[in-house]
Amino acid sequence: MGIDLSAYKQQEKPKGVKNKKTHFLNKEISFSTKFSDKKKELFYKELAVLIQSGIDFKQALEILIGQYKNKKDQELITKIKEQVIQGKSLHEAMQQSKQFSAYEYYSVKIGEETRKLDKVLIELQKYFDRKIKMRRQLVSVFTYPVFVLAVTFGVLYFMMNNVVPMFSSVFKQFGADLPPLTQKIVALSQNFSTISGVFMLVVVSIVGFHVLNKQKESYRSITSKVILKMPFFGGLIRKIFISRFCQSLSLLLSAKTPLVVSLELTQKMIDFYPIESSLVHVKADIMKGAALGDSLSKHEVYDHKLVSMVKVAEQINKLDDMFEKLTEQYNEDVEHQTKMIGVILEPLIIIVIGVIVGVIMIAMYSPMFDLSKIIG
Repeated sequence: MGIDLSAYKQQEKPKGVKNKKTHFLNKEISFSTKFSDKKKELFYKELAVLIQSGIDFKQALEILIGQYKNKKDQELITKIKEQVIQGKSLHEAMQQSKQFSAYEYYSVKIGEETRKLDKVLIELQKYFDRKIKMRRQLVSVFTYPVFVLAVTFGVLYFMMNNVVPMFSSVFKQFGADLPPLTQKIVALSQNFSTISGVFMLVVVSIVGFHVLNKQKESYRSITSKVILKMPFFGGLIRKIFISRFCQSLSLLLSAKTPLVVSLELTQKMIDFYPIESSLVHVKADIMKGAALGDSLSKHEVYDHKLVSMVKVAEQINKLDDMFEKLTEQYNEDVEHQTKMIGVILEPLIIIVIGVIVGVIMIAMYSPMFDLSKIIG
């Protein structure tokens, strides 16, 4: 069944909607043919505003087409508009485009059925806005360490292949025994190219193995357990996915979606094995009459705070509000921890670089401090 366009009164087009400009910082440079998260965030935001303004779907989608400069994006929204005009619902058009996740088009379906589409679109916009901010935080935190480590490797490669051999040739002229540390650095220098090649081969092999096995359940189970046990990073990653879990349930439950259906949609949306696998058992428990909080408490991935708050929310029948508050709390925790990673990593990397360079320089210069014995 198509969308009931009569449910939204057609009013005069708001002034300035077509010429609306977005801030330069909100623009996204992308070479991918996919409808990116940033574009989706803009899509849901603009569509919600237009629907709330009383514009019908045909006009709203036509206005949205003009917001995108990329031809692929314009073609995507044009196809959605054409399918809506032909009588299909918005969620069906989104599903057939294959550019939206099951979580998105099922959420839109719920919004259409409950006549709360504008609110669902706003929640989807918030979801992608938070997702983009979280990704930017992680990128900003790890960009500096990765860059510094890359430069360090370049400097180390140069020293091992140019500086150390130069000192080594000078030492050989004296014919005396070198200190043990110097001998080890010289030996490392002579085999550094081979060691580097083996290291790169191992890295490529690990990446290839991951790509080939990342969809296997056994592999996902093992890797997720290893990730969760990592110091500091394990807790951060768990909180990131718990935050998405809470946000998904907040959106779906606020749209009056049945709890079992909400858990099923959340399972499709969360790409983290511990949560995915746990929701299978949680759904089964709920269908047998168990409480959500009691079922969540059986799985280690959910912390005590989450379980306790869910149990309280069930007693007062405010699960959607509670999950919204939990989302905000977990997002704040994630933001704080990502900042702490940056604060800790930067001095730590400087110390590591200083130790590496210092050891090499001590190994090269220590024989010179005892030059008279070497000459003798």
